[in-house]
Amino acid sequence: MDEVDGTVAWAGRRVLEGGVREAVFRLPRNGSTVPGVLWLPPTPSSAPPALVLLGHGGSGHKRSARVTGLACWFASQVGIAALAVDGPYHGDRVPRPLPAEEYQPRIVEEGLDAVLDRMTGDWLAVVDALGALGLVDTARLGYLGLSMGTRFGLPLAAALDDRMRCVVLGKFGLRQAPGMPAGLNVPRRVVADARRITAPALFHLQWYDEIFPREGQLALFEELGSPDKQLLGYAGAHAETEPEAVAYWRDFVARHLRDVPPPGSPV
Repeated sequence: MDEVDGTVAWAGRRVLEGGVREAVFRLPRNGSTVPGVLWLPPTPSSAPPALVLLGHGGSGHKRSARVTGLACWFASQVGIAALAVDGPYHGDRVPRPLPAEEYQPRIVEEGLDAVLDRMTGDWLAVVDALGALGLVDTARLGYLGLSMGTRFGLPLAAALDDRMRCVVLGKFGLRQAPGMPAGLNVPRRVVADARRITAPALFHLQWYDEIFPREGQLALFEELGSPDKQLLGYAGAHAETEPEAVAYWRDFVARHLRDVPPPGSPV
């Protein structure tokens, strides 16, 4: 039976290699449930740790290998908590895993703007619930998510405003491959959200991306409102990721979240 703490129902807890504490949870919201996982550093500290939000890619889920690997690294190596939730029509939100040709039409049928707003609301509700329990510092947040993780990360980062200290985005842009449903192409919404982001940003580009063409990704990078933004480019197709790129993402987030005083604090 789940252990209920405030509005959070904990569905399982375990200690991973390196002492990282993993907790699976469900959060009721608007007649549905948001499924997520929280990873905490091995040793509790006197103050709640900073938190990085991890967005998974299309056809992935909250415990995909990359998500779990990143979460464990942040928690064990730099003392930063990590959080992931299943995206719309992904993970525990559906009875079985859905390929792109199944979940994309469902998103279009619901309406992409509505799905973006719903997913943003889910993230915000989870962050606030965990913050209310004193488990994480919700004034020190980062976001890391590429491809579909960027699609849903843009409105989230915009909504979190100055609580968001850094973002790692990429493999997504203002143009898409001809084979994708037309209803997924909403460049005006993407631009509007991107312009509202002011946190330091790292944008990862695969030069020969066949799903989100290079020109559209460069255009999205240009639209980011962040005064401090970096472009990280690699040769290769959409699914390719060099190990050194992952290390770059991790270091970027760690640099901005580890022991960073809140805005307005004396230096």
